[in-house]
Amino acid sequence: MLSFRLVYIFSYNLFQFCGHTWILANTIARFFTFGQDALADTFYSVGFVMSLCQLLSILELFHIADGIEKARLLPRFIQVMEKNFLLIMVIMLEEVQSKPVVCVQFFLWNILDLLRYPHELLRVMDTPSITMLWTRYTLWIPLYILSVATEGVTLYQALPYIEPAALNPTHIHPPVFLMLYLPVLALGASVTIWQLLKERQYHLEKWKKKMKRK
Repeated sequence: MLSFRLVYIFSYNLFQFCGHTWILANTIARFFTFGQDALADTFYSVGFVMSLCQLLSILELFHIADGIEKARLLPRFIQVMEKNFLLIMVIMLEEVQSKPVVCVQFFLWNILDLLRYPHELLRVMDTPSITMLWTRYTLWIPLYILSVATEGVTLYQALPYIEPAALNPTHIHPPVFLMLYLPVLALGASVTIWQLLKERQYHLEKWKKKMKRK
């Protein structure tokens, strides 16, 4: 008999998978239809769905803490927070929303999530194949590094618009803000990559041991 927890986590992962599939398909279709002009209005066409998916991703922290999902809490916390922080900044700064780097950022986020959520769905239903495991825990890491680098570029391009938006004359100036946040982003990414490498080693070794027992 299916438990409520099993149905819930399956439904959540399916929703995220469908949401990110729609975003990626919409982005690619618009690019092939309108060319480079589609880069400028990516946020306007998929921003709401992306915001909804990223907001709901906060639930994953509770999934891990409650034991519904088997994963490391620290790297997931860093990933969720850095994505939502950047997304909030883009929402607040309309001048940044039309930047091509936002389209690139959304594209990388979707690729990462479309590597992860199918794997999570297979884990709920059955044991993923070795190909799925390798793709999820190996290909994911360089793509995550590229995504973090793109986040840094997005933040850098947003800095000129942060100062005019500030009303307090004693606010932190953009160069200072850049010096404060970028090292934090780099440190968080380094910790996440270290944790992901350990997670990759654990899952691949677990698969090898399972195959030897057979």
